[in-house]
Amino acid sequence: MTHLKSFVFPSGDMETDYLWKIDHTCYDSFYPFKIMSRIGLSRLDFEPVTILYGGNGSGKSTALNVIAEKTGVKRDSLYNRTNFYSDYVGMCEIPLLTDVPENSRIITSDDVFDHMLDVRSINEGIDNKRDDLFREHMEFTDKKSPKYYGLKLKSLNDYDEYKRVWSAKSKTQSHFVRSELINNFREYSNGESAYKYFIEKIEENGLYLLDEPENSLSPKRQTELAKFIEESARFFECQFIISTHSPFLLSMKEAKIYDLDANPACVKRWTELENIRIYREFFQAHDGEF
Repeated sequence: MTHLKSFVFPSGDMETDYLWKIDHTCYDSFYPFKIMSRIGLSRLDFEPVTILYGGNGSGKSTALNVIAEKTGVKRDSLYNRTNFYSDYVGMCEIPLLTDVPENSRIITSDDVFDHMLDVRSINEGIDNKRDDLFREHMEFTDKKSPKYYGLKLKSLNDYDEYKRVWSAKSKTQSHFVRSELINNFREYSNGESAYKYFIEKIEENGLYLLDEPENSLSPKRQTELAKFIEESARFFECQFIISTHSPFLLSMKEAKIYDLDANPACVKRWTELENIRIYREFFQAHDGEF
């Protein structure tokens, strides 16, 4: 499914005409002007899965964020805009635009990182609560403790504490702690949390812009995400535009790849990309060690 058919960036001449009108003594940067035109990228034509490949500074994340802003898809983390960002986005065009589904969104590395921090903080809170519950169970079950024999019910306010004492005495320490902690997020590692984040955010019939999703994923998880993206595009009417240099994502079947390291930027097969060929040569040189 291709919700977004193509995207047109301002030409170099359009950018020059605009910048001539600016007082150059007032600004140090005109970002994102002269990023796409520098590599000769004026237009992107999309498939159900389109990949923007390139190294740091190639412009792939810039392109993704500009597309996200122009299409108005949801985003969680704020994006650092300059004084010229809105004007640049306004100069971009979307030929043959159809309605972008409401559940469409951009998912950035910051989104995933913030999610993992949230899970970690929850885990730390659970750890602190767990320690309190361990001490509480020991206090309730130690015959030398005043609380061992329970509380005398003087009012309804004592009832909950009374129940906790007898609950602790009737259960093992681990059972008591588990029963008091409703959710234990410790079951997910950072990589599993990141992968789960993508799975939960990607729904049927949506346009999804993924900015370097491999950053928080192990090779195994990257291959699982690649399969999930392929199946979502094929069976669930999803479209993906992805910035990445992960070989596991670049090798997805029928993905259209723009090489932003080339000048001018152009479409290539994944096996033609420089980083992939470096990987291949490296493993060939060490083939006898496997």
